Amino acid sequence: MQNDANSPQPIAKSQILEWLQAVKDPEIPTISLIDLGVVRGVEVDAVTGKVSVHLTPTFAGCPAMDYMKRDVERTLLAHGVPAVEVEISMREAWTSDMLTEAGRQALRQHKLSPPPVIGNQVFDLDFLEYAECPNCHGNNTELRTPFGATLCRAVHYCHDCRQLFEQFKPV
Repeated sequence: MQNDANSPQPIAKSQILEWLQAVKDPEIPTISLIDLGVVRGVEVDAVTGKVSVHLTPTFAGCPAMDYMKRDVERTLLAHGVPAVEVEISMREAWTSDMLTEAGRQALRQHKLSPPPVIGNQVFDLDFLEYAECPNCHGNNTELRTPFGATLCRAVHYCHDCRQLFEQFKPV
């Protein structure tokens, strides 16, 4: 099918990604879904203008995924996207290395310690042992429990500023 002068032009993928920067994680409102790394793909149908967004949860069974899906749909529809489909998929596992540097900064702003970048290293429980304190930025910390308020957080204690804090778990 060919576009004529009166046919609406498809919205650029870069524009969709810009709009999605405004969609925040419902549990951590300082970080966008883009910077969290859960937006794994965006496709725009050139004929219909329909936008498909692929999300991967940080943890299986993440209770925030339905909220994320709804917020993505609402945001894109509010910007005039004619049709939106949001797919939640576990095909590609999310890792904490998918966080952008802006995302790591947003976690700090929310007083969460960002996880270390694991890269090609073999994941070891020692990665949970150490975290930078988001309050004083010290490293004299200890893991109190790997179970925080949500599945994606662990609780640490800082011996320098004597504060409990949560770390976004490395995965």
